[in-house]
Amino acid sequence: MSIVYDKLMALDIPPAEHRYTAKDCMLYALGVGLGHDPMNEDELPFVYEKNLKVLPTMAAVLGYVGFWARDRDTGIDWVKIVNGEQGVTLHKPLKGDNTVIGRQRIVEVIDKGAGKGALVYSERKVTDKATGELIATVTQTTFCRADGGFGGPPRQAPEPHPIPPRAPDAVCDLGTRPEAALIYRLSGDRNPLHAEPEFAKKAGYPRPILHGLGNFGIAGHAVLKTFCGYDPGKLASFACRFSAPVFPGETLRTEMWRDGYVVSFRSKVVERDVVAVNNGRAEVRS
Repeated sequence: MSIVYDKLMALDIPPAEHRYTAKDCMLYALGVGLGHDPMNEDELPFVYEKNLKVLPTMAAVLGYVGFWARDRDTGIDWVKIVNGEQGVTLHKPLKGDNTVIGRQRIVEVIDKGAGKGALVYSERKVTDKATGELIATVTQTTFCRADGGFGGPPRQAPEPHPIPPRAPDAVCDLGTRPEAALIYRLSGDRNPLHAEPEFAKKAGYPRPILHGLGNFGIAGHAVLKTFCGYDPGKLASFACRFSAPVFPGETLRTEMWRDGYVVSFRSKVVERDVVAVNNGRAEVRS
């Protein structure tokens, strides 16, 4: 079984209706690490129903169409895929209780060559079921580690957002809990890579790893805290590349550079001094 370019590009992914409530919003926030300090009143509105706020990065899990790389006829070796890049653009603030529709399509497939893997670019439009209004656009690059060399047409991958060469303007350390991946998976991504030790070993990791989208949310928390004063309406878009796994219990240090409305960022695992989230670009509103 291998990728067939034209077939994968034409893949029909049925739209998904997604009903979520305040409980789901709070569970997502707990999954990306908010609420560690019960006395932190800046984080409390994200994990408590009184005056509830919704993290903007939660848009990445709304309208989730399921594990399409595994559940549909894609030719992808789904055991060895990882999330390579992720992005969200917020067209409207997220409500704490809503029913949305997610419509996903494959945008492009890049064959990096035999032994080098393949990149599958996808886009999901999330709309309000009741009004039809566009709420968010979610982009993702899936790195298919075992699927290079299928013979796809030559394509050049887009250049990543550059990190400024100067010292960061701000740094934010956020710890993760040992059970973080087990909490985060309840927001929709049930890939056993993040729960089963034996499955993680088969995929090439010594133990279960945090979800890339979990790291995405942690970095989003750092930007929201540092440059938005915990106001979700001030974060307009957020995107990054995943460059190394993070294990539950480790600390992510997010370095940030502010240039006008653009915040560039990357996150390092403090305990191992490796960059896990890189080439980040966020847009903030004044």
